[in-house]
Amino acid sequence: MSTKTDFFPKIGELADQTDKQESQNEEIVKGSLEETEDNEEKVVQEIESLCMKCREQGVTRLLLTSIPFFREVIVMSFRCEHCGTTNNEIQSAGTIRPEGTIYTARILTRADLNRQIVRSASCEILIPELELTLPPTLRGQLTTVEGLIRDVVADLSMDQPLRRIQDPDGHATIEKLLSKLRDILGDPEDEDAEVEIGKAAEKDAPMPAFTLKLDDPAGNSFIEFVGSMADPKWNMRTYHRTFQQNVQLGLASADVEEAAEEEAKTVENEQAAESAPVSDDEILVFPGVCSSCGHPLNTYMKRVNIPYFKDILIMSTNCDRCGYRDNEVKSGAAISEKGKRITLKVEDREDLSRDILKSETAGLTIPEIDLVLTHGTLGGRFTTLEGILDQVYEELSEKVFASGDSSVKEDRTAFEDFLKGLKEIKNVERTFTVVLDDPLANSYVQNLYAPDPDPNMTIETYDRTWEQNEELGLNDIKVEGYEEGHAQEMAQEKADADAAEKEKSNASAETNAEVER
Repeated sequence: MSTKTDFFPKIGELADQTDKQESQNEEIVKGSLEETEDNEEKVVQEIESLCMKCREQGVTRLLLTSIPFFREVIVMSFRCEHCGTTNNEIQSAGTIRPEGTIYTARILTRADLNRQIVRSASCEILIPELELTLPPTLRGQLTTVEGLIRDVVADLSMDQPLRRIQDPDGHATIEKLLSKLRDILGDPEDEDAEVEIGKAAEKDAPMPAFTLKLDDPAGNSFIEFVGSMADPKWNMRTYHRTFQQNVQLGLASADVEEAAEEEAKTVENEQAAESAPVSDDEILVFPGVCSSCGHPLNTYMKRVNIPYFKDILIMSTNCDRCGYRDNEVKSGAAISEKGKRITLKVEDREDLSRDILKSETAGLTIPEIDLVLTHGTLGGRFTTLEGILDQVYEELSEKVFASGDSSVKEDRTAFEDFLKGLKEIKNVERTFTVVLDDPLANSYVQNLYAPDPDPNMTIETYDRTWEQNEELGLNDIKVEGYEEGHAQEMAQEKADADAAEKEKSNASAETNAEVER
């Protein structure tokens, strides 16, 4: 009985097998055709198909293969020998993933144009630098970065002569975009000049850098990394699908949303009596609707005491239908009189599992790679050290590259070195230091040796500066004697109102006297 890998061999193995079959073609021609076809398994399955253009019989070839570090796919190619029509398509042979995926690749050199792309029918492609968005198509595609850009150039160029007459402004806008795309490919501006397809990566002309994003709610798209998944130019992250995306993929019905909202309102009315104040042992329940699948769920809030730290408020949302999860953390204690700075030396992967509470006012620094996140960056998070490093990588890999001048070679090199260092930090390939600085002292890093001191962690308190208090809005807070001050303000406002009324009355009397004269 054939196994799964028999049906979907790796694409490299298929290439080797194809070479062997080509070397055996001469033997097949000499008379052993039928015997060879019976004993050998074909790499590509061929099926006669109707050509939709000339209505003659063409050939559809099917290739079942497995892409390393991705999944099994079916590559389909059609060709009609009568009219020359060709078409190719790729489909996923697996199931829809429970989460959507976003692949990001920084195309900094011409060699990056050779990266392979698997694009499913539900995938949206973005190039932010060119403000270009390619919506989902009706069919999948197996191509390279160069092939994708050439397809865009071909599609946009097709109707340019007509646009020049009917829509001059649109023609000029598209022509500007085409010029930028041709600069990436290194093609000549003359449209009639000969173009070598597949040779753009070998050209010596400079190439403007850009970012390529593949956003696929089904999780069936992929872009190739170079070497390993530690490639600093490559990143992948997952996300929970929205209810609308589930509807588009056929995983949910649009009618479910209305029923879910009605059910959520019923639950809210039934639990309205629970809105009274609760103690530390009770849990507040807030009914709502899942943003991913549209079914009713509850958000729970509870006051929790972290040992050797303070009370916090944890709000947790968990959908038992689609698996969507979210959490948020707020401080449940009074404002601290002093700030706190926590310094942790990370030496092995065990340190990545430490719980970390980063408040909205905390800043984070990793001196070894010159990483500085100002106070408030990333918001409040209660996660592990590994989780917060992953989020830092995702945020910076998307924003830092887009904000810099990527056309300068030194900037590109610095960016690659920075991402490479950040990935080394995430994998603990070298020791590093994490500094968590919180002026309100609402942040926390787990002490693995509690209640004894942690030899790898130091905690120091400091007095906030006037500027820090001003930024936090603490200089204007008055917690004592505010009743007296409020009474004085009210009395002053009354006196000002009386004076204004008196002035108005005098002005009216003078006007009447003037009329009588």
